Amino acid sequence: MGSHTAVHTTTGRFVLSRPHGSVSAHGLRAQYDSVAAAEAALHSGEVPTIVGALPFSTQAHCALSAPEVFTVTQQPWSPKSEYPSLPTFVLADPLDDGEHTDRVRTALDVLREHSTPLQKVVLARTLTLIADGTVDPTAVLAALIAGTPERNGYCVDLSAAGGPYVGRTLVGSSPEVLVRRRGTVVTCHPLAGSAPRHPDAARDRQNGRSLTESDKDRREHAFVVDAIRDSLAPFCSELDIPSEPTLAHTPQLWHLGTPIRGELRDPSTTALDLARALHPTPAVCGTPTDLAYRTIEELEGERGFYAGAVGWCTADGDGEWMVAIRCAEISSDRKRMTAYAGGGIVAESDPDTELRETVTKFGTLLGALGVAL
Repeated sequence: MGSHTAVHTTTGRFVLSRPHGSVSAHGLRAQYDSVAAAEAALHSGEVPTIVGALPFSTQAHCALSAPEVFTVTQQPWSPKSEYPSLPTFVLADPLDDGEHTDRVRTALDVLREHSTPLQKVVLARTLTLIADGTVDPTAVLAALIAGTPERNGYCVDLSAAGGPYVGRTLVGSSPEVLVRRRGTVVTCHPLAGSAPRHPDAARDRQNGRSLTESDKDRREHAFVVDAIRDSLAPFCSELDIPSEPTLAHTPQLWHLGTPIRGELRDPSTTALDLARALHPTPAVCGTPTDLAYRTIEELEGERGFYAGAVGWCTADGDGEWMVAIRCAEISSDRKRMTAYAGGGIVAESDPDTELRETVTKFGTLLGALGVAL
């Protein structure tokens, strides 16, 4: 008799924790592997809420569901009961730094060609962690939220995407708001351009100042802001976009950020409609989008739900979607985690600096899990 692997199901479990409040959901009224079907169900009033995740590729199946139970609170998420402690993790394979720097160099050869239309491409890498016990997604989520002052975190059952995603869970702690809608007000907070934090306060401030003065990072950030402006303009009667980025930060990184605010032309436009229109931004893909996407597919391969979007939307159109970064996918048998980290490459990029940036970004997850690289 053949052996079989246990597949854990989370019955549509969803959590999004933010500084201003949290959403949690479970149970399944319906599942959708296409955004269009989920949008239609919302617009028709067939379901009151949609939660879940969009993949990086707009051609791939999404993992959206209409939950039986949908709870909104005014505080960041915290577990209501005891959960299992985290197991010990080890790296499945040594990190192959050369593979990533080779990819970056290949991209730079293209970006530095005089005739290329490619201006930016975001390249990512993965690492796989093996657990010595069962990984509980709630325990990972709690550790991630505890590790960020803003209490950002998310946990999404990916089963609705079908196929290999049945039983898999995406967990992460993203600092980047793709889009938030409250009534007719639309807000975004794109982050692009990064510098590492430093334990020495003076060095840390200098790293932040240097980032604000970096022509390379400011240009990378401008690509994102311009693309969001172009995507939101058809939906908004007003758009307020500051001319200069400001500094944002996580415990690991400084980022250039731009808070964007708009007023919807049509109040029937939902947060899910807006997320679909905005994704993927140059912050996770590149410029121009189609060419950057093809370059990623060629150099990196399939990303799954990394660099997609995670969020929720109600029938009245309100909702919030975060960019799915600083994350990992937990396998269906709950024994493995695949973590992702990437960075934007422009013609002025340096391969070794880009490599260090990915290691720093892995720190959000690995620090929460107690893993040192």
